[in-house]
Amino acid sequence: MRVAVLRQNVGMLPGDTADQRKARGAYFTPAPVARFIVDWAVRTSNDAVLEPSCGEAVFLQEVGRGRSHGGPLVGVEIHKESAAVSERTLRAEGISAEIHHADFFLHDEFGAYDVAIGNPPYVRYHGWAGEARAQSRRAALNAGVNLNNLASSWAAFTVHSALHLREGGRLGLVLPAELLTVNYAAPVRRFLMDHFSSVTLVMFEERVFAGVDVEAVLLLADGYHPSGESGTDHMNLFQVRDAAGLQRLSVARRWAPPSRSARWSAGMLSSAGLEAYARATSLDGFGLLSQWGETTLGMVTGNNRYFALTAAQVAQLGLEPTDIIALSPPGSRHLRGLSLTRHRLNVLETEGLATFLFRPLGEPSDAALRYIRAGEERGVHEAYKCRVRSPWWRVPYLRPADLFLTYMNADTPRLSSNRARVHHLNSVHGVFLQNENRAFGMNLLPIASLNSVTLLGAETVGRAYGGGMLKIEPGEADFLPMPSPAFLTGYSEELTALRPRVAAALRRGQLLDAVALVDEVLLVRGLGMAEEAITAIRDDHASLTARRVTRSKRGNGAK
Repeated sequence: MRVAVLRQNVGMLPGDTADQRKARGAYFTPAPVARFIVDWAVRTSNDAVLEPSCGEAVFLQEVGRGRSHGGPLVGVEIHKESAAVSERTLRAEGISAEIHHADFFLHDEFGAYDVAIGNPPYVRYHGWAGEARAQSRRAALNAGVNLNNLASSWAAFTVHSALHLREGGRLGLVLPAELLTVNYAAPVRRFLMDHFSSVTLVMFEERVFAGVDVEAVLLLADGYHPSGESGTDHMNLFQVRDAAGLQRLSVARRWAPPSRSARWSAGMLSSAGLEAYARATSLDGFGLLSQWGETTLGMVTGNNRYFALTAAQVAQLGLEPTDIIALSPPGSRHLRGLSLTRHRLNVLETEGLATFLFRPLGEPSDAALRYIRAGEERGVHEAYKCRVRSPWWRVPYLRPADLFLTYMNADTPRLSSNRARVHHLNSVHGVFLQNENRAFGMNLLPIASLNSVTLLGAETVGRAYGGGMLKIEPGEADFLPMPSPAFLTGYSEELTALRPRVAAALRRGQLLDAVALVDEVLLVRGLGMAEEAITAIRDDHASLTARRVTRSKRGNGAK
C-alpha cells in the first residue's frame, strides 16, 4: 500500500491507470491516517524525516506544512512520474525537501534519520519477482532478516526503512494486516521486537482503503536499537472502527505474544475478547501443549497410494505380517472423535480404507519382493523421498504416537487418543506425551482440549490455508493454549463422566455443543470465568473463523 493523497487534486497521474498503480503496489492513504502517523512520529522541528517509496510525498507534505526550518526532509521514489509530482507539489507549498528518484533498496543513508514514515508498496509475492525481489531480499539481509520467496514487498521495505534510523528513532508505517498472521512475516515480527523498545499496533474494524481488498494496520515502533540487544516482549494495541477513530484513541491494551516471531493474530481480537483470553491463559489452569509432550510430523512415504494398503490389497498381494505395520488411514476425517480404537480401526478396514503400511521390517518376503519390483516398474522409486533413502521401499520408522493432532481443519484442530496403537503418516501430527502424563493425557486431553480458550488459541497460532482451512504445524502446535496437567487432575472424574455426551455431540457434527459442555466444567467451575468473558472469547473465535473462511473465498489465503 502506498502513494498517499491528502488533497483531491493529487493522486492520479497523467496516463497512470489503476492496473499500473496496482502493479507497483500503489494505494491511496486517507488523510487522517497520514496525519495521525506524522503527529505520532515527528516530535520536533529538528527531526530528520525519511519517507521511503514516497509516491507524491504526502507524509512529507504533512510534516513540512508550517515548518520553515529544521531537520532534513527526504523522500525516495522509484516511479519517475510520482517523484516529479512530489517535487512540484512540495515546491509549490514552500516545503524544503529532497526527493531521490531511485530504488529505495539501493538507498543506504543508514542511521541518518530520526523518523521513517510512510506507506510501503504492497505487491504480493507472485508479482514481486526477478531483480526487484532479489534486491529487496539483499536489503533485508543487511539487518540479518532472511525473507522467503512468499514474502510480499512490504516486508523488506519495513526492515530496510528501520535501518535508516538513528539510535532511538521511530518507525511509523501503514502495513497490510498480513504482518500479524502470515508465516513469511515471522522474521519481520522478530526484527521489530528485537530492535525497538516499544511496538504499537493500531487496527481497524472497517477497511480504510476504499475499493481495495486489503486490511491495513498502523505500525508505530519507537526506540530503535541498531544492535538488537534490547527490544520488547510485548506490544500495545489499539482498535478503532475507521480512520476517523484515530482522533479518539482509548487506553492501549498490552499483549505479549508467546515468542517474538510468533503470530500477532491475537491483536485482531476485540478488547473484551483479548482481555478474557489473556486472563484465562495467564491463570494456573492453562499452559501450552508443549508442556504435555512433543508434537511431530508423521511418516513421509513419498507415494501414499503405493505404500498405504487396504486389507484387501494385503491379501491380494499375499504379504506376510512382517511386511506391513498397522496404520491410521491417510487423512484425518476419521479422527474427529475422541479416540481411534481397535474397534474403530476394524470398521475403517471393512470400509475399504488403507489401514496398513507397506514396510518390511527385515528381509522382504517373496510377495514383498514382487511388490517392490512392481513399484520399480511403475517408477515409484524415482519419487524424491524414495530416491534419497536406502532401500527406497523402507519408509523411515516412527513409533506410534499417544495422540493424533489434525493439522488441516475446517473448524479447529482435534486431538484424539491412539488407542489402537497404530502408526501415522504426515497427513496428521503425532503427540508423544511425557511419561508422567501419558495415561492421564490420553484419557483427558482430547476432551479437555475442546474448550473455547483452546479453540480461540488455535485461530491465533495457526494459519489460514487454501479453501479456508486452518493449518497448524508442529512448532505452532507447541503454543496451543491447553489445560495444564495439574489443573486437569482436579476435574478427571467430571470430564470422564462427560465423555459420552461430548462424544455423541461430535458424532452429530455439533462441535460447539461439545465445547459448551467442557466449558461448563473447565472455564466456569474450574477457572471461575464470568459468562460475559466466555461469551467474548466465543464471539472472537467465531469472528476469526469467519474471517479465515471469507478471506479464502476472496483468494487471499495467507501463507
